[in-house]
Amino acid sequence: MTHQLKDGGQVMHLGMLARVEGEGGMHIEFENGHVKEVKLNIFEPPRFYEGFLRGRKFTEPPDITARICGICPVAYQSASTEAMETICGARTTNAIQEMRRLLYCGEWIESHALHIFMLHAPDFLGYESVLEMAKDLPEVVQMALRLKKAGNDLMTAVGGRAIHPVNVKVGGFYRMPTVAELQRLRPALAQGRDDALAAVDLVAGFDFPDFEQDYTYVALRGDRYPLERGSHVVTTTGLRFPIAEIPDHIREFHVEHSNALHAHFDGEPYFVGPLARYTLNFDQLSPATQEAALRAGLTEECRNPFKSIIVRTVELAYAFEEALRIIDGWHDGHAPSVPVAPRPGEGIGASEAPRGLIWHRYVIDADGIITDAQIVPPTSQNQASIEADLRKAAEQWTDLDDHMLTHRCEEAIRNYDPCISCATHFLDLRVTRS
Repeated sequence: MTHQLKDGGQVMHLGMLARVEGEGGMHIEFENGHVKEVKLNIFEPPRFYEGFLRGRKFTEPPDITARICGICPVAYQSASTEAMETICGARTTNAIQEMRRLLYCGEWIESHALHIFMLHAPDFLGYESVLEMAKDLPEVVQMALRLKKAGNDLMTAVGGRAIHPVNVKVGGFYRMPTVAELQRLRPALAQGRDDALAAVDLVAGFDFPDFEQDYTYVALRGDRYPLERGSHVVTTTGLRFPIAEIPDHIREFHVEHSNALHAHFDGEPYFVGPLARYTLNFDQLSPATQEAALRAGLTEECRNPFKSIIVRTVELAYAFEEALRIIDGWHDGHAPSVPVAPRPGEGIGASEAPRGLIWHRYVIDADGIITDAQIVPPTSQNQASIEADLRKAAEQWTDLDDHMLTHRCEEAIRNYDPCISCATHFLDLRVTRS
């Protein structure tokens, strides 16, 4: 809806936008044909998870923090368990780490499949929703549903249920899935791998605007492509440091126009997520996914956020491959967990959520009671970069009418697959022209 102001300017109000998670708003102000101000407003009230973790037992964060997000609960569980195990000096077995990676593969599969086909692809194919898309491209939507179901089934087998898994604990799991339980998933996972590799070619054919951005990329890195953990953090500026030093580089701060915190890396905006992971860890992708990426027209570095849909599809295929690798190498008889005794200290845990680096910091006392907690999800870290993308989009397409400009800005936001409290709608857009 567009309103004419007395001074000749315009305010356009867009009530709600589906296909992203959460609620927020955006304000764009033009002056003499140039962008004067861009603000991404996150107006949802805070939920105080960090506050009510204080005073709880060190064993409780995996179950509590999983409720933060219905799409990526494993990311919260992984970061919280790693932080607590770091504080307590616990060392998990290779089998526990493999099963954690398998659970994370399930989360990547269901999250990436949801975003690629149901939230993001309609933008490139000219549909308002996946329901409209299904009328003309039923085979694509059916494939998307198969892919997501494969991820959900994997989450259920390892985590106990598809949403907010209940099988994760500090020290490992309550029970390990059996070979028979995992092998039943194999046909769907093998089909999913083939579908995902074919989908890389599909999304590579989309029309992408020229929109390169020179952000500092930040991601985990270890002995394999980062999902559930990494041994250190790396950046495109050449930095490499231990996970324990993350708070030395990343600082959160409040901005007046948002209830969500922003974050800077060494005082500057930065970028976490698939493009950062891919660029900083391309060499650790499998040969098949490397080949698919290069065939899709990518190089070993991707700087166009609109092409994140290609990178996510490459990662989707990789997650299927990793799931098959772990299942094929699994055997029964592994201990589900190791004992973890509390001791006072501070620890950092980090993993790579589908949307990017997530990290938790906890302080516990000698009795294992949490005295401080800090949870930093990827969307808050990316908010400054999202605003920068919106500014560039508004400047680059200032000649578009309000409807088309709104659409382009919505696309720019959806490039990040932002997760703002897992609500249903996201964008309330206001454009002021004078």
